[in-house]
Amino acid sequence: MNNIFKNANSLWVKYDKYEWKKDNEGTLFLTPASHAGIKLYNPMKDYEEMILDALDVGILCMRKKSNEETVMNSILTFTEKYGMLGLISSIPAMSDFINYEYVYLPKNHYIKKESLSTEKYLSYFFPFEKLDFVKNKLESSWSVSGAEMTALFLTLNHLPEPVLMSFQKEYSERYDWIRNAFTDMAFTFFSAFLYYQDKDTFDDNQLSLYQKGMAAFGGIAPTYHIELRDKPVIVWEFYSLLLQLQTMLSLMITDEQSSLKVCKNCGKAYLSKDFNNPFCSKECEDEYGDRH
Repeated sequence: MNNIFKNANSLWVKYDKYEWKKDNEGTLFLTPASHAGIKLYNPMKDYEEMILDALDVGILCMRKKSNEETVMNSILTFTEKYGMLGLISSIPAMSDFINYEYVYLPKNHYIKKESLSTEKYLSYFFPFEKLDFVKNKLESSWSVSGAEMTALFLTLNHLPEPVLMSFQKEYSERYDWIRNAFTDMAFTFFSAFLYYQDKDTFDDNQLSLYQKGMAAFGGIAPTYHIELRDKPVIVWEFYSLLLQLQTMLSLMITDEQSSLKVCKNCGKAYLSKDFNNPFCSKECEDEYGDRH
């Protein structure tokens, strides 16, 4: 997969400190802390570790017995390591929706309406401090303040404006939406694993349920363009961290030689080149042996 996406535009931005805040209606959001530092990095460099970390968060989100504070802390830890998911660009049908009066939304887990005004859609992601954003039909403008942010935006000026907006310190994402995104990833992974592990024991209704659940996973596919370098190459465009996670997880699930597995003892996702070993560690193997 590294070879497939070696020419990917996958750079992402993260802050070193995030915090939970509630808006006036009591909705909980994750947002960069006021004095947080910013960093540009490439998530593709260690995508396997990132997928495992995301699945760990998703497993916590799926468990009914998970303590809410534990889930929030796990999301916070993931975000400080990798950055926000970039939901603002993951939900709409078009990544560059700023150029239109309305944002068109395919079926999703977050917003039920099929379309919203651009200003209304942006308000979901800037609940505390509004962007200096002016919209007049198809024309729009917004300002960036600070030398550091200006330099960052000049570096990433090839990205659509909504992606750049998600790097602003005022940008926020709802806790329930973030939790839903991680839950979807974990559910998809375990559905694929259990479907083939227990397929012979399922009836037609159970098989259909797993198949429909898997079909519902995913979002906007990455776009690409061709560049003429030493030879023609495909350059992939990832406009959110969530899209990178979804794409890498999908490829790992469908790769027959994937090292991504589920431990037979603890139930956690892990990486192993040993296809005959169903345990993530010697401790789990011994613990399973003691119980059986």
